[in-house]
Amino acid sequence: MASAVTNETTRTPVTRDRALRAAVALADAGGIESLSMRKLARELGIEAMSLYYHVKSKDEILDGMVELVVGEMVLARSDAEWKTALRERAESARTVLARHPWAISLMDARNTPASMRFHDEMIGCLVAGGFSIPLAAHALSLVDSYVHGFALQEASLPLDESGDIAAATESIMEKRDMTAFPYLTRMAVEHILQPGYAYGHEFEFGIRLILDGLETALTSVDL
Repeated sequence: MASAVTNETTRTPVTRDRALRAAVALADAGGIESLSMRKLARELGIEAMSLYYHVKSKDEILDGMVELVVGEMVLARSDAEWKTALRERAESARTVLARHPWAISLMDARNTPASMRFHDEMIGCLVAGGFSIPLAAHALSLVDSYVHGFALQEASLPLDESGDIAAATESIMEKRDMTAFPYLTRMAVEHILQPGYAYGHEFEFGIRLILDGLETALTSVDL
């Protein structure tokens, strides 16, 4: 008689990397404020106290989460032209922060090795492109403020999966007396509700304006 074979379910071992990735997934689903050591331990299938064997504190978890998020972003290439590198960095950061909007508030608050390298590589590229250190500081502050602000606004808008805001705009126009807002009405009809529009297109306009302005500053500002 053939013996019955019993397949035992083996638990995936908990590692620091697995714990951090689980923390990122929890924050993606419910925001950073929803993350707790107890909830993370439950997600990993272990007791809360056992979690401290892999990570020493919640601060270490937050630092590790930032490391993972920054690791998804494109680093400036040392041989890249500064304008191309800054654009690629901005576009990459915006894409990554759209996946992890909770990270916006942590990116500069937690100075991890990955986040410091992310800045350092770009500064080096700017300096190689002729920027003084003060002008490079202005450039990074301007671009990062724009990227983080845009990502935050993008995360709060009622966009559909394709990034289109048309349905939400039409809904607002149906519920409000738009005669009181003539210029918002014109913007909606002449711009937002036009075929092919997506809110993300506004990012391209803004980053192009910033890069062109920095190019002008590079040749005209005594910094």
